[in-house]
Amino acid sequence: MEQTPDQGGRLAEWLAAGRHGEMGWMADTADRRRHPSALWPEARSIIALGWSYAPDSDPLASLAMKDRATISVYAGRRDYHDVIKGKLKELAGFVAAQTGRDVKVFVDTAPLMEKPLAQAAGLGWQGKHSVLVSRAHGGWLFLGFILTTAELAADAAETDHCGSCRRCLDICPTKAFPAPYQLDATRCIAYLTNEHAGPIPREFRPLIGNRVFGCDDCLAVCPWNKFAEASRDARMALREDLSAPPLSDLLALDDQAFRARFAGTPIKRAGRARFLRNALIAAGNSGATSLIPRASELLGDESALVRGASVWALSRLLPPSAFEALRRTHMDAEIDASVRLEWSEGGGIAEDGEAPPPQPSAQ
Repeated sequence: MEQTPDQGGRLAEWLAAGRHGEMGWMADTADRRRHPSALWPEARSIIALGWSYAPDSDPLASLAMKDRATISVYAGRRDYHDVIKGKLKELAGFVAAQTGRDVKVFVDTAPLMEKPLAQAAGLGWQGKHSVLVSRAHGGWLFLGFILTTAELAADAAETDHCGSCRRCLDICPTKAFPAPYQLDATRCIAYLTNEHAGPIPREFRPLIGNRVFGCDDCLAVCPWNKFAEASRDARMALREDLSAPPLSDLLALDDQAFRARFAGTPIKRAGRARFLRNALIAAGNSGATSLIPRASELLGDESALVRGASVWALSRLLPPSAFEALRRTHMDAEIDASVRLEWSEGGGIAEDGEAPPPQPSAQ
């Protein structure tokens, strides 16, 4: 535990800049995240583990399939929390039996600064996109941790091997990296399509493309991925029905069908409303007029979030005269202020496919 880094200062700066967005739990648990001893004072050692989920094909290939959905590599398979926690418990049981000391396991559910801890343990280093990079597995690692009261010999920490490369920074559609090694989550497509609860800011919608859950761009272009072999864990295999599914199928999901289709995956936790919001933005970016009937049906959805996104999608897919006719039919009956704003904006700002420049954050 002596070599475990204290990340309190860096975390405080990130929070003060408001770069955590709506992830309030990051601020609420900031003090406990400084060092693992705050989580369990009796712990003396940390065992950090990584599981590869490297894809067997180019995860960015589906971005060109405008009428289909791109789902992040981690999300199109069984929820990693369930798989990894079971493996961690098996290993923790072995450690406890061999040392006679107490153990606890954690998989993305406790206030731990996971990536700095993994770097201190020698698993990899935090790249310029802030994600852990491994010389053997590239950027495709799930992390898990075992804390124990046993005194274990420490491994050497990993050093940074990014060099002058900045591919991960340059490919970001929304310019979510103010500087190398800094992430503004409020501009990140992974955050916007998952953690963000309300309407996605208009300036980012065209840049999302057909990404309906998560974003792999910065991970996929890392040169270290060339050493990663595709994951062989059958429990973590990509589900075929979640490999570039047609947007028309996703837009037809009611709540029951959504829950059934995404059972056991990380997508289910986001809920139908957020997911359909994302799918409708992808539909609006697709240029596929075949999606107009589906988007039109969602103008009457019970979720205001879905209704508002359907307005935006139709403003992009319909001729101006047809959209104006819909506005006259629907706007007066709409009671939600956010949806009425979508109708009044009629598609919103001029959208040229360029990310707006980052604005200074409130301190």
